[in-house]
Amino acid sequence: MTSPLTPDDHIADRAAFVAFLSRLRADYEVNGPQWENPTLDGFLEALEAWVDGSAAWYRNFGHEMPTDGDWTFFARALTAARIYE
Repeated sequence: MTSPLTPDDHIADRAAFVAFLSRLRADYEVNGPQWENPTLDGFLEALEAWVDGSAAWYRNFGHEMPTDGDWTFFARALTAARIYE
């Protein structure tokens, strides 16, 4: 199973983020049963844990933790996905 994102990938803009989401969804459609967190509750729990510990991930891969990310945008996107058609 390959990952839709590698540690060295960079998502530079909204269009690239949309393309990434498309790859992520396609990966789930093909490999969902092999995902460690294939259910929504497991996925959200893992997302919460990863974001909380993400500084260590960046450090382990020799990257600087982004300080200028738009965290509100991502929170709005995840919230909107609950109801958006």
